[in-house]
Amino acid sequence: MSESDPMGKRRGKSPRSSVTRRRVIRTGVTAVVAVSGTVAALRPALTGGQQRADGIPGDSAAGTGPGGAPQAPLAPGAVPALFDEVYRGRRIQAFPEPGEEGVAIKIDGMPLQVMRRVDGTWISVANHYQPYATPLATARGAVDVIRRAELSMTTEHHH
Repeated sequence: MSESDPMGKRRGKSPRSSVTRRRVIRTGVTAVVAVSGTVAALRPALTGGQQRADGIPGDSAAGTGPGGAPQAPLAPGAVPALFDEVYRGRRIQAFPEPGEEGVAIKIDGMPLQVMRRVDGTWISVANHYQPYATPLATARGAVDVIRRAELSMTTEHHH
């Protein structure tokens, strides 16, 4: 600051070295988060065709209808629904999708944009602040939030 400063300290500068306990802990936490995110992102590719119990592609119940009853045969080229139900007067459906999320959800035939979080939970554009364990729970949560409102036809991601 001034020439009268005997130690030569400047405001905001620490007299200690630049390696602090806080910096070491922050770097360690950042590394753990980065590795966890990478593992979560690669998990679908690494587990490929394994059976899943959370309502996304590979679910063993995908070939059954309501109550576990077998579904009718599909038309050639048709994709079986992961779930198809009426919840609070709205029809919610999900289909496997080869994209980033792996699932396409529709409410009354309109697309509901969903996103899988690093921790494995799901959120939708209807409520970014409430994570859900499965795509089905996410669709039901979206119906609870939007009630009788209509979804937009826009399918672009704005994250």
